[in-house]
Amino acid sequence: MSFTKFTKIFGKSKKQIDHVATIAKLSQTLADLEKKEKLLLKKASAEIEKAKAYTKAKNKRAAIQCLKKKKLYEQQIGNLANAQLRIHDQIIMIEGAKSTADTVIALRTGAQAMKEMQKEVKIADVDKTMDEINEQSESLKQIQDAIAAPFSGQEFDEDELEAELEELEGLELEEQLLQPITKTAPVAKQNVKDGKQPARPVPRQNTVEEDELAELTTELAL
Repeated sequence: MSFTKFTKIFGKSKKQIDHVATIAKLSQTLADLEKKEKLLLKKASAEIEKAKAYTKAKNKRAAIQCLKKKKLYEQQIGNLANAQLRIHDQIIMIEGAKSTADTVIALRTGAQAMKEMQKEVKIADVDKTMDEINEQSESLKQIQDAIAAPFSGQEFDEDELEAELEELEGLELEEQLLQPITKTAPVAKQNVKDGKQPARPVPRQNTVEEDELAELTTELAL
């Protein structure tokens, strides 16, 4: 059977044949042929046993007749085997043709869908849509830039800010210099062992730097 015929059978035709039912029918026929083949094999074996029995009984004529029947059975078995092979081949062809027809139908459907979509979408419409998208993107960018732009009142004089910072640093240094130095020497641990009074700690002498810092603090206070 040709591909064109199978396409007509399984394609969009008025008289569409169900390939599943067809394969089921062929499979049932195949099963019946297999049963007949088994029956003929049993009959052929039986004729062989008869021929052996007639041979022992010295009945050569009957033994030959049994062997002839066996040959006929074997011919029928061969014919059934060929029929089964043809049915197997037919099932494979139908399955392959159905698969091919489904593929062609799917491709045809896809091509038709693409054709319909191309009718609705034209290159001029695509260009127009892209221009609109670009225009909207540009407008959105301008809006975002306008929102992110600083207010006019937010502009500051950098030199003025630097001068104010230096003034604050000078005031901070002055406050540090005016603070009195109240450092005391660590008190030595008293030793009262054996009832002896601990010696009084010797006052620590200021360093030259500390004296100069104290003198400068007094002058700034005046």
